[in-house]
Amino acid sequence: MLLILRPEPGASATLAAARERGFEALAFPLFAVRALTWEPLARGAIDALLLGSANALRHAGTALADYRGLPAYCVGDTTARAARDAGLAVAATGAGGLQNLLAMLRPGHRRLLRLAGRERVALDVPEDVTVVTREVYASEALPTPAGLRPLLDDRALVLLHSAEAAARFAALCDEAGIVRRNLRLAAIGPRVAARAGTGWRALRSADNPDDAALLALAREMCQEAGSA
Repeated sequence: MLLILRPEPGASATLAAARERGFEALAFPLFAVRALTWEPLARGAIDALLLGSANALRHAGTALADYRGLPAYCVGDTTARAARDAGLAVAATGAGGLQNLLAMLRPGHRRLLRLAGRERVALDVPEDVTVVTREVYASEALPTPAGLRPLLDDRALVLLHSAEAAARFAALCDEAGIVRRNLRLAAIGPRVAARAGTGWRALRSADNPDDAALLALAREMCQEAGSA
């Protein structure tokens, strides 16, 4: 059984993709994402946008239209697709986190606007680059979904899409007395895996921070465990 913990609408998208690949899967969102009020920068004050999640584009609101046509540096294909849908020109699509994208900046892209969530990764910004961050969304914890805890046994494979979900899921298991060594976790990246802590039956990270890579990892882990 594949268990999906990410917020909507991502939970339903991952659920559909998993079922298309033949997985038995259920979604139990641990968070809901809501928009935050933010102060946009003047278009002329920036050269490009830096985007670590499609949620930034979903929740930036009408102000995002002011940046149509500007270059965007995106983590993963999902974020890149959302950027194109918002009228941005994708300059690069990275893997492994935003830090790697800073090494891919084109000449003239030295003033960046980072649209981000309240919880985000700190960046080591090059001296000749300026990054202004605006928090445009936040993930709010939901009550533990009914029906999740009975499924947390050695047949479950849990997908972790964010560091916040990893930390909350680990706390949920500990509080409920669920034995970590019975559970297998597949994380969308190493930072997410690290927040889950240790002691799990299996904990692995996808090669790229997107659903396709995460579901490929899930398939591999299921095959290794002899289940589908």
